[in-house]
Amino acid sequence: MISDAFPRTPVSHIVVVVPAHNEQDLLDACLTALARAQRRVVDVASVSVSTIVVLDACTDDSALIAARHPSVSAVEVAHRNVGAARAAGFATYVPEHCASTWFATTDADTRVGEDWLLGHLRHAAEGALAVAGTVAVDFEGHVEENLGVRSSYDAHYRNEFGHPHVHGANLGVRAAEYLSVGGFAPLTTGEDHDLVRRLELGGIECRRVCDIPVTTSGRLRGRAPDGMAGFLRSLEATA
Repeated sequence: MISDAFPRTPVSHIVVVVPAHNEQDLLDACLTALARAQRRVVDVASVSVSTIVVLDACTDDSALIAARHPSVSAVEVAHRNVGAARAAGFATYVPEHCASTWFATTDADTRVGEDWLLGHLRHAAEGALAVAGTVAVDFEGHVEENLGVRSSYDAHYRNEFGHPHVHGANLGVRAAEYLSVGGFAPLTTGEDHDLVRRLELGGIECRRVCDIPVTTSGRLRGRAPDGMAGFLRSLEATA
């Protein structure tokens, strides 16, 4: 909870960054879900939201899909690097008041819930400086032929408060704290774990929560070398 001696400035603005590399098949669902979450937090909490899609070396129709969403700003880069893409998204928004801005990030193959941003806002109001949420995997159309992967995932994943997981698909942090540790590093994988590690080394606790889950693709060939798809492949090998 927030200390009475050191009260936290209420969040008045949320910035959401979505890195995307050739995600034309999944991006529309991602942005549609984010638009619902944005409308919900604006209506309920009167907090403004900026959603930024970082189109990283896209050669498909991802840019056209992003342009169909009026609540989304698109930035084009050519990094082929998820850490650099996330960092580029947040770098486009320089908050005038860091203390009252919340940074959140998800992935282009992920659908957030309608109350996702409200949940981040609630944790921030309770004093959280950083939040790591959980992920549910949508196996439909991907690995339904291999039920062992689903069973292994359910057995390995801890969907509970205090869980050990960190996902770029469901991560939030106060802007001031994000900037204090230098933001996302230009890593092709593990940029989410690296950011949380540096936050915690700096004495900034990352609250591990399970009440704001997102749903991500169960594909076995993703964009980051050792991201969720890599984890699912490792389960497939042992299933």
